[in-house]
Amino acid sequence: MGDNIKIIRVNDKNGEKAAGSILQKGNAVWTLGEFGQNGIRKVSYELLAWGRALADKKGAKLVTVILGYNMKEQLKSLIYHGADAVLAVESRSLAHFKVDAHSRILEHLARKYAPDIFIASATTYGRTVMPVLSAKLKTGLTADCTNLDIEEESGLLIQTRPAIGGNVMATIKTPRSKPQMSTVRPRSKRILKEDRTRKGEIIFEEFSEDAFRSKVELLQFIPNEKGSIPLEEAVVVVSGGKGMKRAENFKMLETLAELLGGSVGASRQAVDMGWVPYSKQIGLSGKTVSPRLYIAAGISGAVQHIAGMSSAETVVAINTDPDANIFKVCDFGINGDLFDIIPALIKRLKEEKRK
Repeated sequence: MGDNIKIIRVNDKNGEKAAGSILQKGNAVWTLGEFGQNGIRKVSYELLAWGRALADKKGAKLVTVILGYNMKEQLKSLIYHGADAVLAVESRSLAHFKVDAHSRILEHLARKYAPDIFIASATTYGRTVMPVLSAKLKTGLTADCTNLDIEEESGLLIQTRPAIGGNVMATIKTPRSKPQMSTVRPRSKRILKEDRTRKGEIIFEEFSEDAFRSKVELLQFIPNEKGSIPLEEAVVVVSGGKGMKRAENFKMLETLAELLGGSVGASRQAVDMGWVPYSKQIGLSGKTVSPRLYIAAGISGAVQHIAGMSSAETVVAINTDPDANIFKVCDFGINGDLFDIIPALIKRLKEEKRK
């Protein structure tokens, strides 16, 4: 993997090999990497930007923990983007996410190496496994943070997140239990520039097959639509709500999103009506997104939905109700019929593309 990167394999019989590595107990900042069908996910690199700032301020080492299968050739990129070490667990049994197996392995690693801070992205993966892990470790977890910092006097992690539907910003500390755990919103940090001269270690922690057992039986894996951008990574999100009236009308939102290079989201009402799958839901009970542009079409703006998109850079709302709550949080509001406005936008964008 290169002269700058050392590879170590660790199991219960040769665990002492890790003693002299970067994985010393305590005072380490860990990030939870994500590995999917297309390799290391972008949020893994965003987390390294968060973690690097925290580790430098604490004078600590930065470690990325990542679980998956066929990862070896890609792991060095995590070193190049800021990690001091990568702690990897690789098995065919980890090719698809099962929360009980993943949380069991992460618990073992956290107890063994005792990191001071452990952060993940507020993706479906992070928002599923981190609450289970925090319960196993009997420590706190602050979800959907928009800012993280280190308190100078105590060295504690300062976690900031929206509360009460985004109306206030709460500052949270976890002084009495470790690790201090948080999830941060995707697309909330710029990825660090790749530096191929960085040195680091890649540690493969080996487990018996019993560690990968799961009560979940995988019947079928259905990948996302070819070419679609995961909502958490989308630069542009076009969302529809109850005002879309029927499932067929989401096709025009798909057309608009494609023209803008984005993805389609939805409110809980649209999902509950069966118009779009749950994977598209944005809000407290769905996904959290932080795009550069968020278009809300026919969405009234319930506080639960706003909590999932409040960190978008620019919000455009389209609604026939002039008193809709969404107009209180948007940057640009269009009080009109989306069935007139969306087709007009599509037509104009197509004209611009032809030019």
